[in-house]
Amino acid sequence: MIEVIPAILVENFDKLREYLAHIVNITSIVQIDMCDGKFTPSISWPMGKDNQESIQSILNEESGLPFWDSIDFEFDLMVANAHKHFEFFTRLGAKRIVFHIEAENDKVEFKEFIESLDMYIRENIQIGVAINTTTPINELTPIISHIDFVQCMGIKHIGYQGQPFDERVLSQISELRTAYPELIISVDGSVNKDTAPLLVKAGANRLVVGSALISSNDPSQMIREFENL
Repeated sequence: MIEVIPAILVENFDKLREYLAHIVNITSIVQIDMCDGKFTPSISWPMGKDNQESIQSILNEESGLPFWDSIDFEFDLMVANAHKHFEFFTRLGAKRIVFHIEAENDKVEFKEFIESLDMYIRENIQIGVAINTTTPINELTPIISHIDFVQCMGIKHIGYQGQPFDERVLSQISELRTAYPELIISVDGSVNKDTAPLLVKAGANRLVVGSALISSNDPSQMIREFENL
C-alpha cells in the first residue's frame, strides 16, 4: 500500500493547530515544511522570530506539537545546513527528518554527520534526504546506505505549495528504483490526482500531498484513493 503523507506549510503555531485539527482523524502522520528564508525565499513555522514563544514552550516541555498523541510528525527541513541544528528539530518532536542535500554546503561534513548518528536516534527517528529534479542521484551515493529514504521533489521551486509539476522527477524516481530496488522513495510537490498514478508507476511508494489535499472536498477519500494506487 502507498503511504500518503499530508503536508503543511504555515507561518505560525496557531495556523499549524488549525490545520491539524481538520485532519487529525484521517491520518497518522503529517509532514511539516520548515523554510528558513535562506535556502528558500519563504519562511514558515518554526523559523522566524515571531515563533519564539511557541518554540520555547515545546523546548521547555510545557507543551508539545498539536495532537502529538495522535499524529507522528515528519519535518521537511528546507533549511541551510540543517544538520548543524539537528538536536533542535528532534526536541520539537520529529519522528522523521528530511534534509535537503542542496542545502548542505559541506557535503563531507554532512556525510560524517549522517554516519555518526547513534543507535538511539536510528531506532527512534527515520532519516531521509531530499533531492531536487536537477540533482544527479549519484550525489546520494556516499550516504545512501546510512539513510532510511529519499524524497524526490516534484517541483522546480521548493518552499511553496501549489507549484507546477516538474516531469523530470519521473525519470529520477525510475533511476533510483532501478539502482536501489528496496529503497523507500517519497515524492513531495505537485502530487495530485493527475500526477500520483505516474509517480507510483515510476517507483514511488510514499506520496506527500499538500495543496491538493487542502483543496479537496473529501481529504479522507483522496488519501484512500492514493493509498490504493
